[in-house]
Amino acid sequence: MPALYNPLLNGFHPDPSVVRVGEEWFLATSTFEYLPGIPIHRSTDFKRWELIGHVATRPGQLAVEGVPTAGGAWAPTIRHRDGVFHLVVTDAMGRGMLHFTAADAAGPWSDGDLILTQDRSGSLDGIDPDIAWGEDGTVYITFSGLVLGGEDAGRHLGIQQVRVDLENHVALEEPRSVWSGTGGQFPEAPHLYVVDGRWYLMIAEGGTERGHGVSIARGDSPEGPFETAPQNPLVSARSTIRPVQNTGHGDLVIGPDGDWLCVLLGVRPRSMTRAFSALGRETFVTAVRWQDDGWPAIAPVPLSPRPGTRTAIDFGETRELDGEWIAVRALPASLADLTTRPDALVLHGDGRTLNDPRPVFVGRRQEHLNSAVTARIDAGDGTGGLAVRYDERFHVEVEAGGGVITARAVIADLVQEWTTPFSGGVVDLHIDSRPPTADGGFPRTSDEFHLAATVGGERIELARIDGRFLSSETAESFTGRVIGVYAVSGDVALLSWNAEGDDE
Repeated sequence: MPALYNPLLNGFHPDPSVVRVGEEWFLATSTFEYLPGIPIHRSTDFKRWELIGHVATRPGQLAVEGVPTAGGAWAPTIRHRDGVFHLVVTDAMGRGMLHFTAADAAGPWSDGDLILTQDRSGSLDGIDPDIAWGEDGTVYITFSGLVLGGEDAGRHLGIQQVRVDLENHVALEEPRSVWSGTGGQFPEAPHLYVVDGRWYLMIAEGGTERGHGVSIARGDSPEGPFETAPQNPLVSARSTIRPVQNTGHGDLVIGPDGDWLCVLLGVRPRSMTRAFSALGRETFVTAVRWQDDGWPAIAPVPLSPRPGTRTAIDFGETRELDGEWIAVRALPASLADLTTRPDALVLHGDGRTLNDPRPVFVGRRQEHLNSAVTARIDAGDGTGGLAVRYDERFHVEVEAGGGVITARAVIADLVQEWTTPFSGGVVDLHIDSRPPTADGGFPRTSDEFHLAATVGGERIELARIDGRFLSSETAESFTGRVIGVYAVSGDVALLSWNAEGDDE
C-alpha cells in the first residue's frame, strides 16, 4: 500500500463507504442528526480528499428534525452503475431506509425513495443497508436487522437480505437471514462483492466500541450459502495496544496502484488506559492482500496523521458558507444570516440554549487532537458565544452577553460556570484543546479545554475543563466534537473564525 494518511478523514466521519469510478474515488460517511447530511469526498490519489457536496441538502430528504440524539443518517453505502451513483442509507427514527441517486456525486441527489416491504406497509426495518447487483441485474439490499420501532425495538435479527424492484423501490420477498458472522454482538455493516467469480459478504461485528472488528464469508451466489473465513476477524484492535482502536465497519475497494484497500472507522483514544476518544469515530484505511486460498487478509490499521491545518474565515470578505459548516437538525443556511450585516454572519437567538435539541448553532468538526479556535463575535445586541458540542447534554462554551462573559461546562445534569465582567460588544472568545497534564503520573484524560476571552487586548483565562467529559465513551455518542458559534437571545454576529490544530 502506498504511504497514506491515517486518519483518511479527520474528525467525526464514521461508517465510511467508498466506490471507485475510473481514476477517482468517492467516499460517503454518516451524519446522524446533523445537516447537511452525508458528506461526499472525492480523491484522485487516496491521499488528498476534497469535500465536493452532500447527499441531503434540502428539507425533506432526511427527516432528522425530530429524531432523538443518535438518530438520523446511519451508515450509507455508495455505489456506481451505468453512469449513476447510488446511495442507500437508513434515516433512523426518521424516514426509514432510503435510496438516493445522482448523475454527479457532488449532487444534486434525488429526494430519496423509501425501500418498501413486500406488502408496501412501510420501509424495510433495519440499518446499514448495502446495495449490489447480481450477474443477471437482480438488485440485492443486504442489511443489519436491528428493529428500530414498535414493541420489538432493539431486537436484532442478524444480517438480512431482500431482492428489490428498484424502479418501484419494493422488496420482492420477505427478508431472508444470511450469514451473520462468528457470534460477535451487533452484526452490521454488510457489503457484498463479487471477486473472481465468488461472492464475498463482509460485515462488522463485536459492537462499534473496543470489540469492533471485520469478518467475512463467501459463496457462489449473492444469496449464499456462505462459508466462514477461517481467519476471522480479518481486522480488530481489541485487546491490543494499537493507537487506532474500534477498527471495523469496513468497505473494500481497488486503490490507485491496483492494490486492494479497506476503508473503515476507528478512534484515537488517549489517557492512562487509553479510555477516551475525543474526536469520535474517524475514517481510516488499511491494506488488503488476497491470499492463495482466495481469502482476503487485512492489515492492522496504522496511524499516520496529516500535518497540522489552519482555517481562517473573515466574514467581511466571505459571504457564503462552505460545506464544512453543519447544524443540529437544521440546515446551516436556515440559521446563518449573511444579509443583515456586510461584515458578519449573524445568528438570531430565540431563547433556545445548547441544551435544546435544536439550538441556534452552526459549527465545524474538530479535526485534530490539539486544537485552538478563536471566534471574534459582536454580542452587543444579544447573548451567545463559542461552544464545543457532543450533544444537548454534553457541551462546553464561553458566552458573552448580559454584562458578563461566562465559561460553562454542561456534563449531563452537572453544570459549572465561571464569569468575568464584560460591558462591550466585540470580543474574541477562545476554546483550546490541549494535551493533558500528567500531574506527576500518567494522564487520566484525553485532553483539557482551556476557555478564555480577549478583552481590550488582554487574554483572560476563565476555566480549564477535563476533556474526557466530551468524548465518545463518556457521552456514548455516535458523532464527535463539533465546534461552533451559537445565539441564545438577540443578535450575535460572528466577524471572524480562526481554527488551527495538529496531532503531535
